[in-house]
Amino acid sequence: MTTTQRGTMKRTWSQAARMAGVAAAVLWALVPATIGAQVRMTVPPQSEPVALQGATIHTVTSGVIENGTILLENGLITAIGTDVDIPAGARVVDATGKHIYPGLIDAFSTVGIAEIGAVDVSNDINEIGDFNPNVRADIAVNAESRHIGTTRSAGVLTTLTTPGGGLVSGMSSALALEGWSWEEMSMQSAAALNVNWPNPNPRRFRGFGGFRFGPQEDRPSYEEQVQQLKDFFGEARAYRDAVAAGAEVRSDSRYAAMIPVFDGEIPVVVAADGAAQINDAITWAQEEGFRIVIRGGQDAIHVADRLVAEDIPVILTSTMAAPGRQYEGYDGAYSMPARLHEAGVRFAISGGSGALYSNRLPFEAGVAVAFGLPEEEALKAVTINPAQFLGLDDRIGSLEPGKQATFLITTGTPLDMTSDIEQAYIQGRELDMTDIQKFFFEKYMEKVRQQMRRVIS
Repeated sequence: MTTTQRGTMKRTWSQAARMAGVAAAVLWALVPATIGAQVRMTVPPQSEPVALQGATIHTVTSGVIENGTILLENGLITAIGTDVDIPAGARVVDATGKHIYPGLIDAFSTVGIAEIGAVDVSNDINEIGDFNPNVRADIAVNAESRHIGTTRSAGVLTTLTTPGGGLVSGMSSALALEGWSWEEMSMQSAAALNVNWPNPNPRRFRGFGGFRFGPQEDRPSYEEQVQQLKDFFGEARAYRDAVAAGAEVRSDSRYAAMIPVFDGEIPVVVAADGAAQINDAITWAQEEGFRIVIRGGQDAIHVADRLVAEDIPVILTSTMAAPGRQYEGYDGAYSMPARLHEAGVRFAISGGSGALYSNRLPFEAGVAVAFGLPEEEALKAVTINPAQFLGLDDRIGSLEPGKQATFLITTGTPLDMTSDIEQAYIQGRELDMTDIQKFFFEKYMEKVRQQMRRVIS
């Protein structure tokens, strides 16, 4: 190698080193901002009594209280009304002119287990295999998810985070969207068992669970899949009975996870859209003797009489959907809640299943109002109704003494996008309302301000 070549190589390495140094400096300069963008500050548990005065309080179950006071102690509502004794040392918050609503509940969500759709490792929704009742969604929850902040800013403070895939997907977990870890966020680890009812027409399947890929001839028939489901539940019931009788059995985590279903402690949420699916699922549940909730319910209005007669509730997975069939009107999904309400069917409205869409929950309910559903019923569909269907109504879903202090302070109904959600509390914790969208709004508004200052100067 000549002297000239060695000199050129030395200069090249020197330039590369300087460039790497600059890149590293830029990267480290951006890290704090990036971290701040992703992570809102988790707040400690409530440490002092708090009284909010002067607000219009929408209890959901006991009417509206004008110029009311709500008292929070140790994460619970201890008093609510117009004549509340405020204990000495309580922090008093003036909420005059504001509205207080229960935190909204998304009964079908993937918040915490799905982050970026194009990045597989950031998604932990589907397990391998057809039967995974022992899967619990909360264990996989990422407490630092960006979607938690944006979901809370929309008024959704509780999610039923739900796994997918197979015929039996696993357990939905009720999550309070505040905490350092999944353990702190989890309200009920196994809140409902999820079944994806086989579809006699796979091409029309809309849910995220239960897809089967590969040639049509390689798939089990509808009847075969239904029989597989019945056989699995029969084996699980036999396991439960053997354990109850004190017999020696080999431990099986899948069957053990289903014991609360047979004991009536938790419901089975069955994903079913078509009328035939819904009818078959109801018949199956009656034969098995456990309570079910239908999720999806695209054809629920066509089996409304049976749903009412059997007192089976429905979780509608989207009101902002296009018609699924050519002969349906454009407002088929928009008006479904109003039609179910008129028919007497109990229902809840969810945010469309994806973590990206839980923040749309209030607008899903708002669309239903625009197409005929009374506003008070729409509010129930995202608060007390899902809480009752899933056995959480002793803790959340309405504003009552003894329930968790999980609520919103707003300028108006949270179902209207013109209202602002100014503050939220979860179990008495006054939340940091920062989220990634607000961060970017402030960031690029600062860019505009700087450009304007340069133009003026």
